[in-house]
Amino acid sequence: MTRLSVNVNKVALLRNSRGGNIPDVIAFAQTCERLGADGITVHPRPDERHIRRADVYALRDAIGVELNVEGFPSEEYLQLLEQTRPAQATLVPDPPHALTSDRGWDVIGQRDFLKPIITRLKEQGIRVSIFIDPLPEQVEAAAEVGADCVELYTGPYAHQFSKSPKEAILPYILAAQKAQEVGLRLHAGHDLNLQNLRFLRLHLPNLAEVSIGHALIADALYYGIEETLRRYKQALA
Repeated sequence: MTRLSVNVNKVALLRNSRGGNIPDVIAFAQTCERLGADGITVHPRPDERHIRRADVYALRDAIGVELNVEGFPSEEYLQLLEQTRPAQATLVPDPPHALTSDRGWDVIGQRDFLKPIITRLKEQGIRVSIFIDPLPEQVEAAAEVGADCVELYTGPYAHQFSKSPKEAILPYILAAQKAQEVGLRLHAGHDLNLQNLRFLRLHLPNLAEVSIGHALIADALYYGIEETLRRYKQALA
């Protein structure tokens, strides 16, 4: 079964909109773990508009499943990872004030920047994933700079899915095949939901993990978190 990591950024955003600690991000993450989530993902940003640095420390101590910390590899981010040592770091190319991720790394062009960062994190025992577009040449470059995993940016897949699922999935199949060929663990994330997730899973047999936040939290408003997690896990079975 493909692992489901629940991104709790939107829960933190709701909390921060009123101050205080409602909803409780840590308690929500623990509930997700109890209900079958395989991991928890956070993406702290410099302005702490949703996940705060303090949340990362708290989650490290509060959950038993894997913690995945996404972010642009600034020195501040790298020091946070070295202090908390999550199971996984997912490197994204977002500038500090980006609303959300909208592209993957050009690993080929940024190999000299990324390689020492990956080495530094792996020396701390942290598994490293690189967020990339579904291009076989970028997958191959990720292996060459020492990454353990690649996370395929699925925004384009989600946007094209309603028009032509077969065309939408094709570049992801090619990227997945390359990941298997070069020995990289395959992840996917961004704009995945209950409408498009099952199709993705069926066509990428080596898909090890997906990270889902926005759609999953929105679905929980309708179905409740227990039923929502059941549906997402069923789509990945």
